[in-house]
Amino acid sequence: MPNEVVIITQARMTSTRLPGKILMRAGERTLLETHLDRLADVGVPVIVATTTNLSDGPVVELCAALDVPVFRGSENDVLERYQRAARAHEARHVIRVTSDCPLICPDVICAGLDVYLGLKSESIYLSNGERRTYPRGMDFEIFSRRSLDFAAEHARLPSEREHVTGCIRTSMPDIRHEHCTDEEDLSDWRITVDTVDDFKLAKLLIEDHHAAEMDYPGLKALLKAHPELMKINSHIQQKPI
Repeated sequence: MPNEVVIITQARMTSTRLPGKILMRAGERTLLETHLDRLADVGVPVIVATTTNLSDGPVVELCAALDVPVFRGSENDVLERYQRAARAHEARHVIRVTSDCPLICPDVICAGLDVYLGLKSESIYLSNGERRTYPRGMDFEIFSRRSLDFAAEHARLPSEREHVTGCIRTSMPDIRHEHCTDEEDLSDWRITVDTVDDFKLAKLLIEDHHAAEMDYPGLKALLKAHPELMKINSHIQQKPI
């Protein structure tokens, strides 16, 4: 059955900095469960795109228990994995997120999706990362299946295959960039999980402050009220693309 919009989140156990992080527990759930629960509030189908590695068997088992669809593909050619997942679910448009963002805010994604759908074009690339005002960990990209197919056909560089949207953003001739920004620049905040200290922060936010139940304004208010929390991982440098 065709889907107008799907969310595809990439997930694997072989993170270089913090292996197995998505199945680490904060509160009563794994980070992946928290991530998927928040994505469900966007109101469109969610697909987990993982790898064919044996190490990702536990990801598949968890998703089966949660009744979340899974697509398994190449570990390194993430672009192909996305294209095949989108094709398998007959998606016209794709929201791309990553599973290292357990506290990603559905209200932020919904606002971006409303803008994207209102533009009524298959030549739009919309994100909140190119002109970053949101913290790391709130990242999403929205693009059409047409754009994804173009990238899968034309991307040649290993970096373009690994990071999915590079060819769309730089090489698609008729692509139009749209940007979601917030009125406050909080781009130096880090609410993604890539290191032990990132996990310490996420665990505190979830267990002690009930952040998994908050929308973006609530999360901002919490972190402004407790500036010491953001110091936990402020020294971490984002891995370059």
